[in-house]
Amino acid sequence: MEILDITSLFLLLVPCLCQILPALANIPRPRGVAISKAGAYDPTKDFTCFDHSKVVPFEYVNDDYCDCPDGSDEPGTSACPNGWFHCTNAGHIPLNIVSSRVNDGICDCCDGSDEYEGIITCSNTCKELGKQAREEAEKMKILVDQAMKVKVDYIEQGKKAKEEKKARLVQLEGDRDKMDAKRNDLEARKNEAEAPEKEAKDRHQAAWEAEKAKRQSEKEQSKAEAAFNEMDLNKDNVVDLLEVVAHTEFDIDGNGVVSDDEAKEYMEEQDQVDLTTFVEKMWPSIKDIYRPLSEAKPPGTESPEDQEVAPPAGDIPPPEDIKEEVPPPPTFDDEDDDEEDDEDDEYDDEHYSDEHDEFREEARGDDGKKEEAEEEKMPDYNEETKLLIQVADEARNNFNEADEELKKLDKEISDIKGFLELDLGPNAEFYFLREKCYEMTDREYVYKLCPFDKATQRQKSGGAETTLGNWGHWSGPADNVYSSMKYDRGQHCWNGPDRSVEVILRCGLENMLTGASEPNRCEYQFIFTTPAVCSQSTMSDDATHAPHVEL
Repeated sequence: MEILDITSLFLLLVPCLCQILPALANIPRPRGVAISKAGAYDPTKDFTCFDHSKVVPFEYVNDDYCDCPDGSDEPGTSACPNGWFHCTNAGHIPLNIVSSRVNDGICDCCDGSDEYEGIITCSNTCKELGKQAREEAEKMKILVDQAMKVKVDYIEQGKKAKEEKKARLVQLEGDRDKMDAKRNDLEARKNEAEAPEKEAKDRHQAAWEAEKAKRQSEKEQSKAEAAFNEMDLNKDNVVDLLEVVAHTEFDIDGNGVVSDDEAKEYMEEQDQVDLTTFVEKMWPSIKDIYRPLSEAKPPGTESPEDQEVAPPAGDIPPPEDIKEEVPPPPTFDDEDDDEEDDEDDEYDDEHYSDEHDEFREEARGDDGKKEEAEEEKMPDYNEETKLLIQVADEARNNFNEADEELKKLDKEISDIKGFLELDLGPNAEFYFLREKCYEMTDREYVYKLCPFDKATQRQKSGGAETTLGNWGHWSGPADNVYSSMKYDRGQHCWNGPDRSVEVILRCGLENMLTGASEPNRCEYQFIFTTPAVCSQSTMSDDATHAPHVEL
């Protein structure tokens, strides 16, 4: 025999109850007492409080005076603040209400039994409400049946996905072991190939550094010799005191005159130095300040060309007189226009050449810099070293490829393990909600829920999202833990806590975010409908928690 679900059983029992309850209502019992507790109120015996704290005469029951601490002696009055009144509600669902609602001028029981003193007249609406309840129950049954079909599909998808992930994990872990061994082997080969490569490169680098040092030494030697030759004005192969004094850059005290003492300070306290002494001892101390006399600019002169160097005393011969050659006056012969044009062209070429002398000098300077850069550039490796580099490069590439593949395997394994550790419900029925997002818009905000990821909020007019919470855990009560989700660790509220969201799950045919509110500062509540939370016990409302509506 097939077991009936609760909703179907409810639909079968309601008509029966509608027939049975009127008969049961005639069983003798005090007002406000449920049929199931009628035996405790025997008018032939004293009444024992339900908490067994007292025994009182039966006439104390419903005498509008609270004798029992638990209020059980006043089921039909409002005398006891902790008492309960039972509405029989024949034709509909029985209901228990707190005693304070008895005779308060508001109809709480659909049969009107709670307002027996006549303060207000209550119509008996139980049959009509019962009919509505049966219709709603029928609709709910249809909805639940449809939702359960979807849920079954969700469960199949979830279980299938888990099995596939488990199988894939086994495969990946095997592939990883192989790839890890391959990577280790390639790493050893790489290290083996890099050792001779490094040795050859180091040799090449050391040889190049030695060559650069040699070139630099030769350059310094050449500069020093050129400076010596320039300073040796009388060409006697020594630089003497007077020849050093002629260089104003050696003026230490800045008075415009190079004294003998100042000159000797650079000459190692000697009156003259030969080439060897000049290169080894004098040049290192003057090379940063030395200037050839041709570049010197004595006070009062405007250019080096105007500078006149006084002839040194002693054996230095005076410079020969320079006779200025005066060019002959130009002659003017009758020439044809073509010759004049040629002369004009020649003039123009010379004029163009003069204007671009500076540019040409700069170009030559750039070429010089390029040549210097080329000289400073390390020469190519020899063929043997190039072959070693090629072998090492190939080993490195092979290792890097294996290392990258191993990282990809580790990433996929980590993702699958994270998936398998995620609680997607007892039967993986919530698998379908992963990696999906659902939105709803109210008058001001757009709310978004991405199950098992995060919940956000943004202004309806646009702007950046605010993270209200990140997936935390299932937060329903112990008997129904999968009825709500907790998202915490959201963005910090100014002068408040970190934002968080409680997502209440309700049965529905569609996955839909249907409500969003902020019951407390920075603490939000979402309502989300989904077939995944539906069950055969799902009801539209709990009839025992009917609202207190004033008629």
